[in-house]
Amino acid sequence: MHTERHTAHTLRERLAAVTAAFALLTGGAAATTLTAVTAQAAAAPPAAAAAVDNGLARTPQMGFNNWNSTHCRAEFNEAMVKGIADTFVSQGLKAAGYTYVNIDDCWALPQRDANGNLVPDPVRFPGGIKAVADYVHSKGLKFGLYSSAGTKTCDVQGFPGGLGHEQQDANLWASWGVDYLKYDNCNNTGADARQRYKAMGDALRATGRPILYSVCEWGENQPWNWAAGVGNSWRTTGDISDSWSSMIGIAHQNQGLAPYAGPGAWNDPDMLEVGNGGMTDTEYRTHFSLWAQMAAPLLIGSDLRSASAATLAILKNTDVIAVDQDTLGRQGTVVSGSGGLVVMSKPLADGGRSVTLTNETASARTISTTVDAIGIGGASSYALKDLWSKQTGTTTGAISASVPAHGTVMYRVTPGAPIPPPAGVHQLSDLPWTSAVNGWGPVERDRSNGEQAAGDGRTLTVNGTPYAKGLGTHAASTVTYYLGGGCSALATGVGIDDEAGGTNGSAVFRIYRDDALVADSGRVTGADATRRLTADLTGGLEVRLVVTDSGDGVDYDHADWVVPTLSCG
Repeated sequence: MHTERHTAHTLRERLAAVTAAFALLTGGAAATTLTAVTAQAAAAPPAAAAAVDNGLARTPQMGFNNWNSTHCRAEFNEAMVKGIADTFVSQGLKAAGYTYVNIDDCWALPQRDANGNLVPDPVRFPGGIKAVADYVHSKGLKFGLYSSAGTKTCDVQGFPGGLGHEQQDANLWASWGVDYLKYDNCNNTGADARQRYKAMGDALRATGRPILYSVCEWGENQPWNWAAGVGNSWRTTGDISDSWSSMIGIAHQNQGLAPYAGPGAWNDPDMLEVGNGGMTDTEYRTHFSLWAQMAAPLLIGSDLRSASAATLAILKNTDVIAVDQDTLGRQGTVVSGSGGLVVMSKPLADGGRSVTLTNETASARTISTTVDAIGIGGASSYALKDLWSKQTGTTTGAISASVPAHGTVMYRVTPGAPIPPPAGVHQLSDLPWTSAVNGWGPVERDRSNGEQAAGDGRTLTVNGTPYAKGLGTHAASTVTYYLGGGCSALATGVGIDDEAGGTNGSAVFRIYRDDALVADSGRVTGADATRRLTADLTGGLEVRLVVTDSGDGVDYDHADWVVPTLSCG
């Protein structure tokens, strides 16, 4: 159902503390005290997958592809591609971050030459593909090309595909100066998708040229489970079309795949339709907002040479682009979505959140959420910036807006100075966290993780023992609390919740005082009784509770922090 992968945090120290308080609160539940470990590290956020190591697409790729506006018609030609490159510069799209000028199907002749090489169509591209690539490069931009992991490409005219010609084609493209390959899935003869796409990925790397690799497999074989080690992005859906129903349906398909995205490896819900005329500007703003919130590639699909001022304003909204390009590299997740009123939250590198309030209904509605619901807290106030109207304000916790039909209000939420907990002994589930990022659904207070909806968990239960207090999470997750240097110790039980199904699930629980690891559970499985962790937090500005998948490929890593007891003052 859902699997998380992670990068391991390195370790520093652990010190047993306040174990008596923990034992009292748990009623003597079975526990194992761990041996202290020592190491040094700066902790990194959990990664969704091991991305292909080509140094590309550390943030989602941005650029242009002609298919949505031209398909295979005659206006797709050398003059158009050069005109798009010119427009990137003259209209400020290059300055906004758009880099790749890509061409799609129909650029080649229907037959290879006598040596088996692909031949550019001399009518569409009289100067050849290298000349076009050189022109695009002369503008400080990059050039992309298209093929298919089959015997022929997708257009009905049947242009030659790359199956069986991977290295020959990759070498030719590299010699032309190609920087990007979109590799489609037509006419694949039923051959294994992983092998077909891996063969081209290996061929691209063998050329020695950095070529961003876009796996266009349509989500048919769940590429989010395997394509991160092959390419830089993978299509999660079928083709988009220029309508509200198509766009929002594709967004729904892509929203649940957030755990699999990360730097160098992105879920791709297909190219942008903004400006092609089938939706209103309100709907196009929703389209652009959701793609940015989902950390999706932003590939313009309209003819920019004739784009309206409204279209250009949407595509050049640098505040929204900054969310898509945020260096933390997290895809936003749905935190609530009843009745067509959908709230998504995306963690940002500065500790804030991007929030989208999307009204999928046919009339204006008020959509509300809170800072706690979107995964941050612990501050006295929060700065709000509306990324479309540019209005700014503050809130102590509530976030709300009137949203037009099919519209989206998008906020950047930045916490002010955090407030440390007062002196005394506290349950973490009673305190506001400064940040909570979870691998599947939201972190839950005093209940298990459940599924993707808030509040859908059950009583926290580990190996048959129920607990009234604690946090229900799912690997990979990180829950952070601000301490301000005023707390001394944390004692907690850890275990795999019984909702994972008896012996299913496994995870590693770690506690960090700032960047020092002060407690490590080792691998915990669904068959294990509650383990006890104790951590010295003296002088720490923050404590982070981190759960990672144990790396054994077992799903259902529903991970509980039971009776997490914090001593301060």
